[in-house]
Amino acid sequence: MILLSFDIEEFDMPLEYEGTIPFEEQLQVSRNGLQNILAILKKHNAKATFFSTVVFAENNKDLIEQLLSDGHELASHTWYHSEFSIEDLKKSRERLQEVFGTDIIGLRMPRMMEVEAAEVEKAGYTYNSSVNPTWLPGRYNNLKVSRRYFPQGNVLQIPASVSPWRIPLFWLSFHNFPVSVYRYLAKRAIKKDGYLNIYFHPWEFMDITKKAYALPSYTSVNTGDKMVQRFDEFVQWLKQNQYRFGTFKDFLETIKK
Repeated sequence: MILLSFDIEEFDMPLEYEGTIPFEEQLQVSRNGLQNILAILKKHNAKATFFSTVVFAENNKDLIEQLLSDGHELASHTWYHSEFSIEDLKKSRERLQEVFGTDIIGLRMPRMMEVEAAEVEKAGYTYNSSVNPTWLPGRYNNLKVSRRYFPQGNVLQIPASVSPWRIPLFWLSFHNFPVSVYRYLAKRAIKKDGYLNIYFHPWEFMDITKKAYALPSYTSVNTGDKMVQRFDEFVQWLKQNQYRFGTFKDFLETIKK
């Protein structure tokens, strides 16, 4: 199964690099990018999971309702993207459920931040997808973490996919690897694990090369229209290889059998 997921959030990444972007622009960039994503998924009838901050969701209720209407899953990306307190785990899940009338059973922490498994369980989640089982200089070293899904108490941790050699397959790889290399690694991961869990962000589907954002080139290469085309062709390639798309909820049902 192909697990496409998107962290829908305030586009605050420029602030990490001492760039500037007003809050309203953070929301607008992500909103426009999400519209591009939904159009591609609808074109290919591919289902996905959207991990949303409460801040983004409450400012874009129409798009959240649209993605739910299209058959996608909504999950929590906590309350804010740049701030976090442990209470946000439960508060964000309950708020998203209250506003959108759908069960929120999944969590992804902003920037794959570490969080106590017991706190995730206490907040009422069924699964957590907040670990990248690879080594990324300056971010994390998770080479000892299982490549495949594993239980943490009563919560299932579903790591982002990496190749059998632990080469990451997350959004930066998608932008920076040659298309043929990325597809080869993705195919090896699917063959090894039986599924592929990869994640992206709406702002990748927008032109983020603006000088004021001050982003390093490796984060902004192949964004905007190039990303729209790359992702569209990638989803088409997955379909041609007869892989099945599903939400995380769908995936949980298959592994229970």
